[in-house]
Amino acid sequence: MTQALVVTGTDTGVGKTVVAAGLAGLLGAAYWKPVQAGLDGETDSETARRLGGLDASRVLAEAYRLRTPASPHHAAALDGMTIDLDRLAIPQCTDTLVIEGAGGLMVPLTGTRTFLDLFARWQVPVVLCARTRLGTINHTLLSLEALRRCDVPVLGVVFVGDAAPESEAIIAALGAVCVLGRLPWLEPLTPGRLRAEMKPISARIAQAMRAC
Repeated sequence: MTQALVVTGTDTGVGKTVVAAGLAGLLGAAYWKPVQAGLDGETDSETARRLGGLDASRVLAEAYRLRTPASPHHAAALDGMTIDLDRLAIPQCTDTLVIEGAGGLMVPLTGTRTFLDLFARWQVPVVLCARTRLGTINHTLLSLEALRRCDVPVLGVVFVGDAAPESEAIIAALGAVCVLGRLPWLEPLTPGRLRAEMKPISARIAQAMRAC
């Protein structure tokens, strides 16, 4: 069976791709983005390959490549299709597999199913990425509650952005969750800088996976 983990987030644009790229690179893992919505410019798979320093063989093809940068259910409809969750089974892989979601947990894949439904079906451990800016306490605690309601195992939270020790501490306490670390905004964002900043985070994630 493939050893897999999911990198998801409390919202879109929280740094999931960057965290997933750094994690895949440091763990020697493969990377998979099941649904890519938006094909203009660099896709998330291309970004992960570049930032993670991944060989092409370690980036698995998306199950769905949708043209419009929108919620997958809407982007699929615009392309004249409906996403079939059975096509989103975790692929067999000899390496550890880092899977990146899209947007937050409740992003619709179809008119009746969300990414949370998919994660509940998979039952693989989740790393939740959260911004450190205002509003993160509510968004993060709600996301943790939703994951646990569906019995999805949670490895912990990775914060992304400037340090916010009070927010990070109250999320850890009220959410009863492990804080796996914080990735600052990196400017410039280079593979080398990402690898250095992600190294302690990936070590904690690897340890948490061994404990599962």
